[in-house]
Amino acid sequence: MANVIYTPNDILEQEFKTKMRGYDPIEVDEFLDNVIKDYEAYNKELLTLREENDRLKAKVEQLSKAQPAPSRVKEAAPKSSAVTNFDILKRLSNLEREVFGKKLDQQASAQTSSDFGQNYTQDESDIEKTRQF
Repeated sequence: MANVIYTPNDILEQEFKTKMRGYDPIEVDEFLDNVIKDYEAYNKELLTLREENDRLKAKVEQLSKAQPAPSRVKEAAPKSSAVTNFDILKRLSNLEREVFGKKLDQQASAQTSSDFGQNYTQDESDIEKTRQF
């Protein structure tokens, strides 16, 4: 493993000098024991992940060898004989817009003019009522 300074065994065998007012040696040993456990767990996880990575790389290589390489030039299907759903929907949309669009425009203009007449007469009746007072 690259960039590893201490092994679990190095941590276990490390001795510290004791001084008059130093750390509690029992507490330090317990902490270092926990550090060793974590260190070993990380090593196991690292090995497991490396094995899985190697297995997946081998599987990718195997599948890429089994599958023929896609050619860069695709065979062009004749466009005149191949009508896609998109083309059909586009044509249908254009026809609907042409047929129904004109009817909708006529109905909208008729509705707008009748609404304008009603609003205009209502305004005059309001004026007449105001004049009576």
